[in-house]
Amino acid sequence: MTNRSSLSAILLFLFFSASSAQHNVRTERISGSAGDVLEDNPVGKLKVYVYELPSKYNKKLLQKDPRCLTHMFAAEIFMHRFLLSSPVRTLNPDEADWFYSPIYPTCDLTPTGLPLPFKSPRMMRSAIQLISSNWPYWNKTEGADHFFVVPHDFGACFHYQEEKAIERGILPLLKRATLVQTFGQRNHVCLDQGSITIPPFAPPQKMQAHLIPPDVPRSIFVYFRGLFYDVNNDPEGGYYARGARAAVWENFKNNPLFDISTDHPTTYYEDMQRSIFCLCPLGWAPWSPRLVEAVVFGCIPVIIADDIVLPFADAIPWEEIGVFVAEKDVPELDTILTSIPTEVILRKQRLLANPSMKQAMLFPQPAQPGDAFHQILNGLARKLPHDGSVYLKAGEKVLNWTAGPVGDLKPW
Repeated sequence: MTNRSSLSAILLFLFFSASSAQHNVRTERISGSAGDVLEDNPVGKLKVYVYELPSKYNKKLLQKDPRCLTHMFAAEIFMHRFLLSSPVRTLNPDEADWFYSPIYPTCDLTPTGLPLPFKSPRMMRSAIQLISSNWPYWNKTEGADHFFVVPHDFGACFHYQEEKAIERGILPLLKRATLVQTFGQRNHVCLDQGSITIPPFAPPQKMQAHLIPPDVPRSIFVYFRGLFYDVNNDPEGGYYARGARAAVWENFKNNPLFDISTDHPTTYYEDMQRSIFCLCPLGWAPWSPRLVEAVVFGCIPVIIADDIVLPFADAIPWEEIGVFVAEKDVPELDTILTSIPTEVILRKQRLLANPSMKQAMLFPQPAQPGDAFHQILNGLARKLPHDGSVYLKAGEKVLNWTAGPVGDLKPW
């Protein structure tokens, strides 16, 4: 470990450097193709047909539990609302490039607000049976030109525990569709190669209300609020976050450079804006809203989640705005972060200050150019034109409608 006094000296130097830099260079645009992709306008590049499904698949679920509008999985609701009034929407399905089914599979919450995924597979099967019976378009490709928003912990594997999600695998009827999901991890059965990884929903208006003046110095070196252990679901420890969060606490709970706690203060958003580095470790899944919050508040995200696939990775230069730390290297976190040259830190802060970077992580109401809605559309547009091989011959079937757990086959 680095000597504490030398760490404090480094910290003071960084604070003064960052504070003075904030008065000079505010923002920096990412150069090259990433910046161009980030600012792409999808309008005119694709047309989307929105199926009109019975309200039991969407609006009635929301009426039953309005909390669905504010939880981290709410992208499924706001994407539906966005598409209904988007200029990419077409009312003529024969000219559509993509077909969208407005289904809210995470809008089934426990009293504490956690989504229950157990009905989701049956809901999806029911909706697909409906669209394949009432419209001819699903049967032409068996879903290869359809996309679904599935923001569960492990996407269309529909379980919040990784072992069981892996055992289930992606719902067989969605194997040819494009999945728009928050979960992203390389070489994982719950991430299809053609999926579009998106940020979790974080309430834009709430974050806007907590903005502080941009010239306030960043006086916290490392910041984190959240669980280090999940004693209810992992009483023996070590399984939750693969031990990475526990290692943060055990190694740095008394380190003066680390402001870490399980408390969630009312100044949480303000504290992130006063911090240089914000820890974004995996939990049960590799992603969390902290990633969105860190980018929006200009706090350099320290990503601790091996093999994570990050949102809109073809547009957002994660390597340039964040710091990646392997889970096994968590005990060396203080040395790693204090060894980053000041000029590197300042450049990451300038990139994070670019409004385009922040906008791409948010689902604002109403939608804004370059926001997460438009990044999803850009991702869909870049998958066009569809390869001719996705279109099936009349009567041809590829998917197995009876595959999967027996419970998934029950009517919904």
